[in-house]
Amino acid sequence: MSNLDSTKHTEQQENFLQSLVAFTKNHRAVYWSGPLSQFLEEILPADPQGAARTSHQYMWDMIRWMGGENEDGKFSRKLFDQELFGIDESIDRVVDYFKAAAAGSEVGRRLLLLLGPPSGGKSTLVILLKRGLEEYSMTDAGAVYAIQGCPVHESPLHLVPHTLRGSFRETYGVEVKGEVCPHCRTRLENDYGGDFLKMPVERIFISEAGRVGIGTYAPHDPTTADLADLVGSVDLSKVAEYGDEGDPRAWSWSGAVYAASRGMLEMIEILKVKREFLYLLLTLTQEKNVKVSRFPLIYLDETILAHTNLAEFRRFLQESENEALLDRMVIIQVPYTLNYKDEARIYKKLISSAAPAFRQVHLDPHALHAAAVFAILTRLNDNDERDLELAKKIRLYAHEEVEGYGHADVERMKQKMPDEGLAGISPRFVINALSNAIIQSNVKSLTTMDVLLAIKDSIESDARIDPKKKRKWVDYLVLARKDFYNRWVKEDVHKALFVSFEQEAQDLLDKYLDEVEAMLDNRQIKDPITNEERRPDERFLRAVEEKIHISDSGKQSFRQEVVRKAMGAYKRGEKFTLDSHAQLHNAVQQYLFEQRRDVLRLVSSTTRPDDEVRQKISVVEQRLVDEYGYDSHSAREALNYVTTLMAQE
Repeated sequence: MSNLDSTKHTEQQENFLQSLVAFTKNHRAVYWSGPLSQFLEEILPADPQGAARTSHQYMWDMIRWMGGENEDGKFSRKLFDQELFGIDESIDRVVDYFKAAAAGSEVGRRLLLLLGPPSGGKSTLVILLKRGLEEYSMTDAGAVYAIQGCPVHESPLHLVPHTLRGSFRETYGVEVKGEVCPHCRTRLENDYGGDFLKMPVERIFISEAGRVGIGTYAPHDPTTADLADLVGSVDLSKVAEYGDEGDPRAWSWSGAVYAASRGMLEMIEILKVKREFLYLLLTLTQEKNVKVSRFPLIYLDETILAHTNLAEFRRFLQESENEALLDRMVIIQVPYTLNYKDEARIYKKLISSAAPAFRQVHLDPHALHAAAVFAILTRLNDNDERDLELAKKIRLYAHEEVEGYGHADVERMKQKMPDEGLAGISPRFVINALSNAIIQSNVKSLTTMDVLLAIKDSIESDARIDPKKKRKWVDYLVLARKDFYNRWVKEDVHKALFVSFEQEAQDLLDKYLDEVEAMLDNRQIKDPITNEERRPDERFLRAVEEKIHISDSGKQSFRQEVVRKAMGAYKRGEKFTLDSHAQLHNAVQQYLFEQRRDVLRLVSSTTRPDDEVRQKISVVEQRLVDEYGYDSHSAREALNYVTTLMAQE
């Protein structure tokens, strides 16, 4: 390890240690225990609203604590934005669900069902909520108190007798909801002689591993699944001790619904379970009660969040007797992202968690984006649009400027085709193709073309894909290469041909704008070199405009539109740059490129370049490495690829 790398590694260690210290300060949990009387005197007066929170209110407080409020009044997605990309609308709907439920809306009496394709982010979203609950419960704001030893971690406020709850509400301003569980009722009578003020209370910390406040249920074979996995059963080893199967202390409180009390229950692939499971869960959501044999209703306050895939949901819809169940669910779709930039971020996340040998392979700067474009194409609905229109659609979904289209057009497309993103290939398919390419070739660098060819091999060797779809998907790979990668790699090489491309491009843009304004105002322009007055340079203007196929008859309206955009930028106090006008951006780049084509011609025409030519080529390659994210291998391949494209033009 070099001295520079060693210093960087040491700095990373120090930064991480500082992060640990900061985390500890913000999450320094203080354990507390004492009888109910002490709880009512010391803990409750400090935060009666917090002590009486429902599970939905607690979830909503956690989301607010994790994210904070944005300027537009919405709460940020900070809890999710490091792990989930491209499903902001689904996340917002989940957040809105908890906000409405926390406010007492009827949606709080509905089961929340996440519906979407495999590897779309459903499980990750639930995991992040669970981790957020665990972290929040370790803070002062997220303190949770329960009856000590209670198998359902119930609120100590349940001990307040019904006859006193009215005065309790007047005193503390909060409503007590819920009943003491059978287990604690028996303990209260047997161990404390009915004196509820002596019942022990403690602070609890939500933990999935500890089965406190988080429960998870994954279905087994439906024919052998037992309801006891959710609600428990008689513990025969304790029957002899207590002498009665109906004694709550002889009951096994190991069911998932008990572990989730005061927090959240995750139901994985919920529609695979028996109907009796669903009725139990929906009754629990609606009434906050569970009925098991030998006991009265058991009050449980928990958020039930389930997820399933589309195939199971469609089968569920076909059975008419499920209509009542559907009416008691809030269904939120979690589709694949349709933004190729967000899709590429998913790949980066998956790669970062892969084995070191995988992470150390260099990918050129467009490899993941080109693969992502292909993935998005497979997720769009079949239509009769031409390839050019598909390319525009991909760019619009990525929030790129496309001439003739605006934000309203994107929203119309989404409303017209609401099922887009619910089918197509998953991120895992692309990552698997990448893995195969790395393993089979044993290389340390992959270009975009290597990645696209690896995906093509995966498509052709996958027996699950029918031949017609294979042909269509291979065509999508061609589209991703021709309409996206070709443009990106040419742009990189064009920029690398200049010592300071951005400045030269901006200077050329400013010159074009000055000439256009003078032309439209019918005035002379001062030559910066001779200081003499002259007419605007029409030949220069047309040389730029022809690069993007602006006709002679259409030049006037194009120039007027450019000036309008420039004036709008000036009024907003912004500089008119290449990013201000997509078409002009392309025109300026192509115009500048024409001035450097000689270097690329040397690359393509010289079999054995001399030292001068080799030096010119080396400078371009090095700029690609230093400034645009290539390594030496992919830079050389990019340069060769662009020269090939140039020869075909």
